[in-house]
Amino acid sequence: MMNNALGMIGLAKRAGKVATGEFLCEKAIKNGQSRLIIIAKDISENSKKAICDTCNYYKVPYVSYGTGDELGRFTGTEQRLVVSVNDDNFKSAILSKLERIDE
Repeated sequence: MMNNALGMIGLAKRAGKVATGEFLCEKAIKNGQSRLIIIAKDISENSKKAICDTCNYYKVPYVSYGTGDELGRFTGTEQRLVVSVNDDNFKSAILSKLERIDE
């Protein structure tokens, strides 16, 4: 079930609607592009706090999901601890898939 959300992240990446890495994600949040931030479960506490604080300040929703290796694999890179989804349709699709996992 988990791979559905990761697959959707991969689709968003191929569509050019994703930024990866802490620096680019923070930039996407601050310039208003980011619709959803996905934070790997294995990120350091300091990095997690920094990204969550930025999300809260700019009112961007975030979820903790997957590992850095999984997020990296589905975005076609090495390990990625933070992924920004910069599209409302992909945001909705990913969140609905994540909600199904929780059920």
